[in-house]
Amino acid sequence: MLGFFSFTEVTDPSGHEAYNAWHQLDHLPEQFTIEGISFGQRWVRSPRCTAAEAATTEQLDPFHYMTLYLLRDEDVIPPFMELAKRLHAADRFFAARRAVLSGPFEIVGQWAAPRVAVSAGAVPFRPSHGVYVVVGPAVDGRALVDHPGVAGAWQFADAIRARHLTVAFVDGELFGAASALSEMVAAAGTRAEWAGPLERVDAFRWDWFATLTPR
Repeated sequence: MLGFFSFTEVTDPSGHEAYNAWHQLDHLPEQFTIEGISFGQRWVRSPRCTAAEAATTEQLDPFHYMTLYLLRDEDVIPPFMELAKRLHAADRFFAARRAVLSGPFEIVGQWAAPRVAVSAGAVPFRPSHGVYVVVGPAVDGRALVDHPGVAGAWQFADAIRARHLTVAFVDGELFGAASALSEMVAAAGTRAEWAGPLERVDAFRWDWFATLTPR
């Protein structure tokens, strides 16, 4: 199984509602017509998340949303990309967006908190309030799941393992958990490219950026 990530910037500050409507009501459902995609979810780096993050870098600082798809294997990537081409051709794509980081990552670690009943492999499918993500060096997934509010964690790595993406699934209070996890990341001396919380995206609730001026 692979994780396919996209860290996406919406380049038109007035376009967030349109982007969310397109992604949640059109683009995301269409992915599940592809055999071999078992999971797809998107989270938002809301202004509250930005205020709570522990690290950022020039490459990742522009992103607003993170999407994760779970793919059965590499054979799913060609039809995944072909669907994107077909949607482009049918004018079913959102133009005012830019992926600042995207691509497939190997799953290299899975952990579940002792308090949850499900296996580590089932954690992403369990409801949560959001995620805490660390991009950069590997972090200790077992230590992450020891924190209250963290149901489990998955770790991904690129082909040469030069970059890890660690995703902790938070079913407790997101920002309380984020504060504790940021302290853990800092104490470990992790030089993250980005680290912080991301909120769950709920259907038809897309107003995080409505009153803000562009960053």
